[in-house]
Amino acid sequence: MATVFLLIIYLSFISLGLPDSILGAAWPVMRPEFNAPLSAAGFLSMTVSASTIVSSLNSGRLLRRFGTGMVAFLSTLLTAFALLGFSFSGSLIFLFLLSIPLGLGAGAIDAGLNNYVALHYQARHMNWLHCFWGIGATAGPAIMSVFLHNGSWRGGYRTIAGLQFLLVLILLLALPVWRRYEHEETASQGGNAARDKTVRELLAMQGAKPAMGGFFLYCASEITAGLWGSSYLVECKGVPAAQAALWVSVYYAGITIGRGIAGFVSIKLTNRQLIRCGQILAAFGALLLLLPLPDLLSCSSLLLIGLGYAPIYPAMLHETPVRFGRANSQQLMGVQMALAYTGSTLMPSLLGAAAGLTSISIFPFFLAAAALGMLLCCERVNRLLAQGKMGGQ
Repeated sequence: MATVFLLIIYLSFISLGLPDSILGAAWPVMRPEFNAPLSAAGFLSMTVSASTIVSSLNSGRLLRRFGTGMVAFLSTLLTAFALLGFSFSGSLIFLFLLSIPLGLGAGAIDAGLNNYVALHYQARHMNWLHCFWGIGATAGPAIMSVFLHNGSWRGGYRTIAGLQFLLVLILLLALPVWRRYEHEETASQGGNAARDKTVRELLAMQGAKPAMGGFFLYCASEITAGLWGSSYLVECKGVPAAQAALWVSVYYAGITIGRGIAGFVSIKLTNRQLIRCGQILAAFGALLLLLPLPDLLSCSSLLLIGLGYAPIYPAMLHETPVRFGRANSQQLMGVQMALAYTGSTLMPSLLGAAAGLTSISIFPFFLAAAALGMLLCCERVNRLLAQGKMGGQ
């Protein structure tokens, strides 16, 4: 039974990654049709992120009331209809309205499934889970590109919506099994449900603030590296634009492949060791960008950064029940993911604004500082755990 659930969760994460990267791929063709400015894509993305933050913060209450299976089903149904709506949209305003359910659906299922895997599966499965997200995020633009060759971005959105509806059907058929499994789990715990804590109470827990800081800095640096890596290579290293764009793809491939490898490595190393090694490797890659190296070595630094980032996020998620106790992990997972989305929404734009006032040469300094900040946050949490001040609260 556990294997069946795991397959469903893997499929869910492929579908979660599918829509995450298609707006950027389709926007050059969509923009003239809507007579929209280039910047509108950024505001659409921010609308999705803001809605995701809202649903992440409320995911604990929703999951406790309806169960993981039902929340996964309804969230996927919501995103499927939103993507289908995109394909029929006739105005920019309609796209903004549809971005709200798209984000709301993503946040709750993301927090719910991550918490389920953290509670019931080993660390390697969490790494492979996020590897499957990378497969979806890579497949989304590939599917869209097939339709863009014919100038039909709407067909791309409909195809991806169709894949989402297929998963909706699978999740619907799996609902009775989910309910039985969750009922047995509740019964084994004596039917006791912990009172929902407020966000303020959760943040007041020992170690919560540095833990949240780690999530904020991780997603801030991961998205910033992907957004500004090409510009840095072109403007500061003199790398041709096409070659720089290719290396950004290699960066994302490093994260995806690295998570697959980390799943096997986690059999020998603990989550804390994986987090520490990843942060050190990412910081080393950022420092290499500062050195006057040949183009190949400078570009390869992005691959090292991607490989370093690979195990950090899944390992931090998997540590949640260990850090804060199983009873609190569901709510903490939602808050952590809300902070992660906040970092990925705000910091790339802030770095871009700072680079506009100074130079894009600040890019590797930011990545190195973020990696050091993550390391300090996580080591603070590790010290509190070693002192017995965290875990099972």
